[in-house]
Formats: sequence, structure tokens, C-alpha cells
Amino acid sequence: MSSPLRHYRHRRPVKAAIIVLGGCLWSLGLPALAGENFAPDGHPRVQALIDELAARGLPRDWLVATLSRAEFRQQVLDAMAGAAERQLRWDEYRDIFIKPERIQGGVDFIAANREAFARAEAEYGVPAEIIAAIIGVETFYGRYTGSYKVLDSLATLAFRHPSRGDFFRGELAAFLEISNEQGVDPASLQGSYAGAMGYPQFIPTSYQAYAVDFDADGKRDLWDNPVDAIGSVGNYFARNGWQPGAPIYAKARGPATPPTSIEFNQVRRPYISIAELSEQGIEPASGTAAAGAPVIPLALEVDGGKTRYRLGYENFYVITRYNRSHLYAMAVSELAERIRAAREAGA
Repeated sequence: MSSPLRHYRHRRPVKAAIIVLGGCLWSLGLPALAGENFAPDGHPRVQALIDELAARGLPRDWLVATLSRAEFRQQVLDAMAGAAERQLRWDEYRDIFIKPERIQGGVDFIAANREAFARAEAEYGVPAEIIAAIIGVETFYGRYTGSYKVLDSLATLAFRHPSRGDFFRGELAAFLEISNEQGVDPASLQGSYAGAMGYPQFIPTSYQAYAVDFDADGKRDLWDNPVDAIGSVGNYFARNGWQPGAPIYAKARGPATPPTSIEFNQVRRPYISIAELSEQGIEPASGTAAAGAPVIPLALEVDGGKTRYRLGYENFYVITRYNRSHLYAMAVSELAERIRAAREAGA
């Protein structure tokens, strides 16, 4: 938020196995009843949050009325409990996002917001196609921003999640502050089951930290304003260390089976030199990378048990600050390449 994951919107794509949480909730002495609301009477933790936010200046009556409208949603807990049965192969993950309609959607989205993208690139150093690819992967350029009431989701997770309640309590507090500051009805806003919102799917604390009023209308609106969303994604990347003009990744070649002595696909800063990789038979396909430059070695499994090698640079790492998945970063990178190529072909 984001770091958006902390944002749960795109955890590694999984096939969900639903885990029954009722026993966990009852063991906490917090019976979860369908239709239950979070009015402070009888909910000491809700009352404590109201007291905390009122001390920060939010209207107490507004807080009581708002949280009294929040309802428990079991489906939110079920979604959070999805267990990873298996990791998708790279070609499976890639095929979700690298489609002609999403590529053309990126071209059209940039064309429709040309001035905002040009200004974001000038101010933040982030190419238009990277910003567009993030929004394209997250919400298909604003078409699918989530169908859960954010207020219900965050209240359910803050007060009913068996292990992540403290984290989501902070997100709920931030969401209430944002709603009050911007004069919007918190019960009217929709997002992901974990409270990610708007075109770029920022969680509330990321919204507070990185959202910008890019069209200077006095409001940071990521729900309905693509211009603010474009500027906010650019700001997020710049604040997380994006290097203007630097590469994102390079193709590489290597053995049929990835060497076990190398830690592949680690979501952390570049940590191994190309010289070290070459000792294990992994070489840049272009031969242009500096031997001493650290990279993130990627071994991407594709159909037939084959492996495709990539070398992630610092900008690849920055993309994983948005979502902590190497597959996500590769999908954003390739979608951005396709959008750029389509724009150049059209021009």
C-alpha cells in the first residue's frame, strides 16, 4: 500500500480451500453471528477504537453511528482463510493478465489520461506503461474494484479475525479517518475483501501515505478519479525507490534444472551477482549486464516442467513492494512491455 501487501488483494494466486473459523472465534469469546453489527454497546474493543479516534479529533457521534452500521461478514473471513493448495506456474499466472484486451485497455487508458500520465512520468520518473500496468493488473483500469463493503470487511477483520485483528484495526482506523476527512459515506465504499480500494487497490494506510490530489481539486479520490490514481501509483513507486531509466529485468539462460545452491524467486533486494550465477551456468541472454551488479535470480516454471530464467534488477524489487510476489512483478513488467509496444506500433 501500500505497501499493498501488506495489501492482500493479490496474494499469490491460489485455489482456495475454505477453513472453518467458527471454533477459533468462539474460543476468543466472540460469537460471530450473521447480521451482527459492531455498535459499541457490548463491544469493548469497538468502544476503545472510538475513544482513540475521538481523541484524534473525529466526531464521536459520527464514529458511533458509522460503526453501528458495520455488519459482520463471514464470507470475508472465509476469503482470508483461503489456503494455498499450489503455486501457479508462470505461464498460468501470465495468461491471466497478458491478454489482448488488457493490453489494448492499457493503451486506451493512457490515451484517455494522456496529460496525467505525462505529468506523473515527469514528476516521479515512472513510465506511463508501468503505472498503467499496475492499474491494469489490479482492477482492469478501474472496471473491477471490488464488491465488498469496505466498512463491513475491515470491521469483521479488525474485531473477528483470530490472528490479524490488530493489523486490520489499524486499517479500519485509517479508513474511518479517510472517510471523515473526505466527507464520503464509509458505508457506501466498496473494495476487496481485505479493504483494498479504488483504481490502484490501496489499503487505507497506504491511501493515507501515498495517495495524492493529482488534479488539485482538493480531494485525494482513488475510487472515482483516474487522475489521482495515476499520480498516486507514481508517487508510491518513487517513494519506494524507483530508478528512472533503469532496467527492470533481463532474460537469461541456464540449465534445464535450476541449481539447488541458488535461492531463486526471493522477494527481497537484489542479492547475488551475475558473476556468481555464471558459475552455476546461468548467463544473461543478451550479455549486456554488468558482472558485478546484484540481481534477483528468477526461475519460472512453465508447462512441461521447463524453466525460464530472468534476472530482476532494483526496479523489479520496487514492483514487489506493491505486491510481494515475483510472479506479480513479472506480470506487471510484461504487461507494461506489451502496452508500450502497442502504443509504439499505433503511433
